[in-house]
Amino acid sequence: MIVGVGIDVVDVARFLATLERVPALRARLFTPDERDLPPASLAARFAAKEAIAKALGAPPGMSWQDATVRRVAGAQPVVEITGTVQARAQELGVDRFHLSISHDAGIASAVVVAERDA
Repeated sequence: MIVGVGIDVVDVARFLATLERVPALRARLFTPDERDLPPASLAARFAAKEAIAKALGAPPGMSWQDATVRRVAGAQPVVEITGTVQARAQELGVDRFHLSISHDAGIASAVVVAERDA
């Protein structure tokens, strides 16, 4: 059963300019494993985190650090959740996330489907 769907689109150049203007934002938005990725990959992960939040109803107080997007060679990216994101997912009964991310022509995008067993 689908609990929620989220989508987000990020302009990579604008996002990178923001990270350069506010260096502390990188540590606030991304886990240590994500922080050193190329700009387009960072923008795609930010879009994914926004889409995850939207799929969960965008409740206040969720931490960006509590969602990590992992790349798996030859497979879909994997969403790992902890803390505030995990608490919200449990509250809604979410068992899994389906995530699609892309970046091309200066745009990064992500779509998330939050699902629970019926």
